[in-house]
Amino acid sequence: MIPPIASRFVAGETPAEALEHARELNEGDVKVILNLLGEHYDERGPAEDDAETYKQLVADIGDTEVDACISIKPSQIGLDVGDDVFDELLGEIVDVADEAGTFVWVDMEDRHTTDATLDAFEKYARETDGNVGVCIQANLKRTPEDLERLADVPGKVRLVKGAYDEPKSVAYKEKSRVDQQYRDLLRQMFEEFDDGIAVGSHDPEMIAMARDLHAEHGTPYEIQMLMGVREDAQFDLASEGVEVWQYAPYGGKWLSYFYRRVRERKENVTFALRAVLGR
Repeated sequence: MIPPIASRFVAGETPAEALEHARELNEGDVKVILNLLGEHYDERGPAEDDAETYKQLVADIGDTEVDACISIKPSQIGLDVGDDVFDELLGEIVDVADEAGTFVWVDMEDRHTTDATLDAFEKYARETDGNVGVCIQANLKRTPEDLERLADVPGKVRLVKGAYDEPKSVAYKEKSRVDQQYRDLLRQMFEEFDDGIAVGSHDPEMIAMARDLHAEHGTPYEIQMLMGVREDAQFDLASEGVEVWQYAPYGGKWLSYFYRRVRERKENVTFALRAVLGR
């Protein structure tokens, strides 16, 4: 059993529980991004197992007709084993999802994975005419150039502030500087992208800015937030006609998920506590 503090952030241990969570959110016009917990496998076997689980999840989404898609961590499907394994397994999942009409997000992990993740995204986004998305992180100094590369790639790009504790040589560390970078990148996306902007933020200022930029440029966008964080705001935005997606992890590895998040960055502890307290 998942304890109450964790169940706020994890949509159960089984696909059935995760799909039921998605169904309940759909009733409030909030769509769901389902992520099977698991990462940093250094052997092919576990990566193949999770890839098969994702393929079955795609089938289950179709059978239940919930408004949901999937999101995958590269190290979960073989990136730590080898770039070729990651490419192979991601390709299998994307093929199944594209045939079923289910969107596939590729999460971004630490700085060592950025190039391989962007290469895989561009390859499969072009092959599926945009049925794949990728996450990029505002705290990384390289991100403005990455956005230039991605502007004409079909698919979607999710902009987040970044949760990994990267060195100063490659990332901005001060919150105010990261916030400014996020605003600059958001403006760049609305000006240069034709479609596919996902605003991955719980910050009311960034959400309001996205709305203003949409009114100015007309570029379609969506808001993405985590399960358990500002859920009232998620439903409020959806009721106002904003497309809202909730990122909902599930699975048996919930304990290692929280432990890893806490170890990565001390700010994650504060973030989780504020979410539980509703602040």
